[in-house]
Formats: sequence, structure tokens, C-alpha cells
Amino acid sequence: MLKIIFSSFLVFFACSACTQRAKDTSVAGYDLGKPAVMKMPAGLNEISGIAFNNGNPDTMYAIQDEEGKLFYFATSNIGLQHIKFGKKGDYEDLAICKGMVVVLRSDGTLFTFQLNLAGEKMDSVQEFKDLLPKDEYEGIYADEQSGEILVLCKNCSADNAKQVTVNVLQLNGNGTLSFKNNFVIDTRQIAAQQHEKKIAFRPSALTKNKITNEWFLLSSVHKLLVIMDAQWKLKEALPLDPALFPQPEGIAFDRDNNLYISNERVSIESATVLKFIKTGKP
Repeated sequence: MLKIIFSSFLVFFACSACTQRAKDTSVAGYDLGKPAVMKMPAGLNEISGIAFNNGNPDTMYAIQDEEGKLFYFATSNIGLQHIKFGKKGDYEDLAICKGMVVVLRSDGTLFTFQLNLAGEKMDSVQEFKDLLPKDEYEGIYADEQSGEILVLCKNCSADNAKQVTVNVLQLNGNGTLSFKNNFVIDTRQIAAQQHEKKIAFRPSALTKNKITNEWFLLSSVHKLLVIMDAQWKLKEALPLDPALFPQPEGIAFDRDNNLYISNERVSIESATVLKFIKTGKP
């Protein structure tokens, strides 16, 4: 039987209960000042990544950056459960693709295993140490159709204040990963929109809006939500209210195109997952 760590969450809808809204919180069909707030239990104080399986909003999967455990919970009457996949470590993000879980450690090491929640420990976990340079990574995204895995640099030696590297891997049928190519995002466009000469952009997560084909990049360091088009050209860079987003580390869409952003715990507050309902046209 899987160990139930926490029997319930307090889930409440609030903007005024969390913080005063920023002056402009509307972006791409979402009001970032009006989330539904899910408070995380102590087991996910250091929540660092979130994901859905094929966008199914009934169950959220998460990791935290201290333990090698895959956490999962129903998003309605939440009871937190987990299954162990690895040793303690700095795990930063996860993706689910073709029935496989792909977990990213901060040094670029990746782990894959089947999304099989039977038992207390994963028996067949594959580890990939040398696909990426030993740099600092925090964001991962999986394309369900192609099996491509995008790994986003947070602080890589090849980058500077002008660019951020995105590495493209391929998830194969046997759960192995292989390197395909990489490309860079021009971050000078972000600096220009923020009225800065340059900005050392340090993204912490990424996801894709499958309706608009836009990329959503999250930066905990700068408290920014960056939206780019399908060609990775900047459309908008929106400052996030630190009262609502004290440490944003995870981002995902569900199949109804609702947006979720997770925050690690800061000070004595609980970690949170914020849900933003899709409104209007894209």
C-alpha cells in the first residue's frame, strides 16, 4: 500500500485573501491576480516541479528538490502520496510523456521510469548522466506526440546575458534518452521589454500552450512570466506579484488549458499551487 502522507488540503479560491493585486495581472487569457490556491503539506514544502499525464487535471504529479520521490495527489479532495525513485538530491522538474516519467536533477542528470504507481519504490529506473554538460538546469518539457524532451538551462557556461540554451533530447520507446540538438533563446528581447540594458535571465520552468503554440517560461529569480511564440520570439514578459509568487518554480497546463504555477515555501508560509482558469479567447 502506498503511504498516505497527508489526508487533505485546504483548497480555497482567493485573490484578496492572498495579496493585493498587481496593477496589470492579465496575460494571454489569464488573470494572474485571481488564482485558486492549493496549499501544499509539509511533504512538498520544497515543491520544484509539477506535471499532468496527458493533461488530465484530476491528478497532479510533483517533485521536490530534496528527495527522490514522485508525489501525486487528486486536485479535488487531495491526499498526498508518493513512490520513491532515487536517492536524495536536488531534483528540479519533471515531465510525463508516453507513459514515462522524466525527472531532471539540477546538474543535468535525468531519470526515466514508467508511470506505474504500484508499490513503494520504483524497481526499473534508468539514469542518464552524460547527455548534458554539467551545468545548472531547472526546466523540462515533454512533447507527447514527438517524444521530444526540452531541457532549459538556468545557468550554463555556454550562456551569457544575451542567451539561454535549450537542449532537445529524444525519449525512445524503451525509456532511454538520446541527445538531438540544441538552440538558444535571445534574451536581449526580454531585457529590452523590461527597460534594462541587459538581463541575466535565469528560467526555472517552461511549458507550452498547445492551443496557441506559445511557450511560457517562468523565472523565480526575476519573478517573471515570459511568453514566446512558436519561433521563440518574445511576446510578453510580465512581472509577477511576489506576494502571490514568492518562489515560482513549476508551471503546467491541463487539457482544458488552465494554467498552474507552483511556489516553494518561503518563511513560515506553505508552498502553493496556483490555478488560473482560462478565460475568453487565446
